[in-house]
Amino acid sequence: MSAEIVNLRQFRKSKTRLEKEKDAEQNRITFGRSKAEKSLTKARNEKADKALDQGRLENPHKE
Repeated sequence: MSAEIVNLRQFRKSKTRLEKEKDAEQNRITFGRSKAEKSLTKARNEKADKALDQGRLENPHKE
């Protein structure tokens, strides 16, 4: 019944690598969009804003 010998330095390094990989995965999800995807989203938002402004009525009760 001998215990497995573990190198603490290697254990710490592997733990740090796993944490960094988790952070990297989250950043890929959050910021990992191509320039084309960003510009497409921007164009769609501008088009929606323009359509909303076109449907706006002027205030008929101006004095």
